Amino acid sequence: MAYHFGPGRARMTIDDAGAQLVLAEQLAKEQQWDEAIEKFDRVLQLLPKDKTAEMRRVRLAKANAQMLAHQLPDAHQDLGVLVEEMTEDQSADPQVLQEARSAHANSQYYLTWLMRLEGVGKETWGPEIEAARQTYRLLAEDAVKSGDAAFGKKVSEDLESTIRLARMDLGELQGLPLPNQ
Repeated sequence: MAYHFGPGRARMTIDDAGAQLVLAEQLAKEQQWDEAIEKFDRVLQLLPKDKTAEMRRVRLAKANAQMLAHQLPDAHQDLGVLVEEMTEDQSADPQVLQEARSAHANSQYYLTWLMRLEGVGKETWGPEIEAARQTYRLLAEDAVKSGDAAFGKKVSEDLESTIRLARMDLGELQGLPLPNQ
């Protein structure tokens, strides 16, 4: 009884979080984004505060689901906080940080695209696309250093797309279909 009401309670909570995470990932695979986001939120509520690395992975998965669920502003904000937090933490998982940076740059790219279509001035969308360009460049350089050719090719293409978006005339942009992941 002492174990059940003591340390056992914490283990049961972690087990519940694990079950919710499996369900959230399954819902994401089935492209049921809203339901997946709800489950990711539940996992974040259940995980103990000392499980920082696990929480960061869940926050990244949730933000990716938010982008696909047409919740771009929320995902953009969450990813910005996550990247900043992980950049300051020397013990942060470099792979998760790389994925978070890539997702944040994607959110900046899509946000810029939408701002441009809405007629927002360059003084507003310019810093977003420049930040995305810098992040893609950093990721491309890191991929070359690590020898990850596939990821390097992807982020190099994303870098080129970012530069094209920044230079593109509004008329050209309006004639293109909206980008998607």
